[in-house]
Amino acid sequence: MTNEILKLMAERRSIRRFKPDAIPREITENLIEAARWAPSAGNLQPWYFYVVVREDRRRCLANAALNQDFLAEAPVCIVVCTEAGRSEAHYGERGRNLYCLQDTAAATQNILVLATAYGLGTCWVGAFDQSKLKSCMGLPEAHRPVALIALGYPAVEPQSRPSRHSLEEIREYI
Repeated sequence: MTNEILKLMAERRSIRRFKPDAIPREITENLIEAARWAPSAGNLQPWYFYVVVREDRRRCLANAALNQDFLAEAPVCIVVCTEAGRSEAHYGERGRNLYCLQDTAAATQNILVLATAYGLGTCWVGAFDQSKLKSCMGLPEAHRPVALIALGYPAVEPQSRPSRHSLEEIREYI
């Protein structure tokens, strides 16, 4: 099992071309379930997820994301938001500016890995105009968008992953 999970992590690629095939709701629900089990500081779980299936909303997301049109072409986009106030209430400024972001990043990674297991392609997008995105999505003030995830069946075979740094280059036991 451990090797299978590591293999999924190694196989995951950023996909920007998708088939128009719908993704079963059961799968998207399982992806959000995986995100829900991510670790979070103080177990505060300061996240909220918008599963965007409407084409007009996906177009709006693409526009807010600096015209990254593949977001509109993906059959599903997930907007990962943080409710930073939850973390701030317990941890002050560090909770608002760091912990809530770490928590949503862990949740996002869980979605990406499980999506790979389902044969889905994903692309984690962090480049967007936050105010445009909040406006077009009608997000409440407390929901700060942190990541967009384009999600769908890949229309192309992903290229092999560029090499990674060796363990010797990135770790030291002290």
